Amino acid sequence: MSKRDYYDILEVSRSATADEIKKAYRKLSRKYHPDMAPDDKSADQKFKEVQEAYEVLRDEKKRKQYDQFGHSFQQAGPGGGGYYQSAGGAGPNDFEDIFGGGGIDLGDLFGGAFRGGGSRRAQPRPQKGESKRLSLDIPFHLAAVGGEHEISLQKWGVSERLTVKIPAGVDSGSVIRLSGQGNPGINGGPAGDLLLTIKVGAHPYFKRDGSNLLLEVPITLTEAALGAKVDVPTLTEGEVTVTIPPGTSSGSKLRLRGKGIIDQKTRQTGDQICAIKIIAPKTLSDQAKALYEQLKDLQQESPRSKAW
Repeated sequence: MSKRDYYDILEVSRSATADEIKKAYRKLSRKYHPDMAPDDKSADQKFKEVQEAYEVLRDEKKRKQYDQFGHSFQQAGPGGGGYYQSAGGAGPNDFEDIFGGGGIDLGDLFGGAFRGGGSRRAQPRPQKGESKRLSLDIPFHLAAVGGEHEISLQKWGVSERLTVKIPAGVDSGSVIRLSGQGNPGINGGPAGDLLLTIKVGAHPYFKRDGSNLLLEVPITLTEAALGAKVDVPTLTEGEVTVTIPPGTSSGSKLRLRGKGIIDQKTRQTGDQICAIKIIAPKTLSDQAKALYEQLKDLQQESPRSKAW
C-alpha cells in the first residue's frame, strides 16, 4: 500500500507555514491519540501517521527533501511504528526525542495527562464533571412556605425524576444546588452539580415585598366612614378578621404581624400588609341615591380643602 501524502495527513496545504503545521499537528494528535479515542480502532494507526508526517514537515531541511523527492527520500525503521530514519543516514529518532526532550510535550497536548520520563504515561487524573444549570418554575405558595417539587431530568440519555426540597422563603433568582446531579466526571471523577435557578410564579391576590406580603383589601364607602370588621385571607392560616377604624381613607395600611414570609438570612418572619381600597358603587337604587344626596347636604367640609 502506498504511503499517504504528509500534507494530506496533517490536512494542510503544501504552502502551509510552520505555525499552521504545528497547529494542525496538535489538533490531530489530540483527536487520534488512543487514550482520547478508545472506541476508534483506526486511531492508533492515524496517530502514528500524524507523528511521522509532523517529524518531517516541521524540519525545514527534511521538508525540502520531501517536497523534492517525496517518500523516496526516507525509509521506515524497525517495525515501522516507533522510529523514523531519513535517507541521509542521520539515524533513528525515538518519539521520546520528539515529545520529551526539546520537541512538543505531550502534557501540552493533552492537559497534563502524560508526565514522567521517557515515553511512559501517567494515569489521567480524575476530574469533577461540569455543573449543569436549569431554570425551575415553582408556585408562589410553595416558594413562601417550602416543600417538595418534582422535576424531570435527562441524565446521561435517560429520563429521570428527582424530588427537589424547596426551602421556605426562596425567591426568584435563588439557586438550589443538587450535588452529583450534573454532567458526568472525567477519567472516573465525580459527577458535577445541578444548579436550579428559581422562578416564582404570580399569586392571584398576594404580592411579595421582601419578607412581607401585600394584600389589597376593598371596602365600601359606609365601611370606611363608619368602621367595620372584615375577613381577609392569609397565606397559611386561612381567613382572619381585621378591624377597619371609622374614617379610614383609601390607601391606609393595616399590619398583621408575623403573617408574612420567612427571611432566609435573618430567619425572621415578615408581616402581612393590608392596603385599604375604598370601592364606590357603580349603580345606585333610587333609595340609595336619595340617601347619598342627604349625606352630601350634611357634608360639612370638603376633603380637598386641606389637600392643596
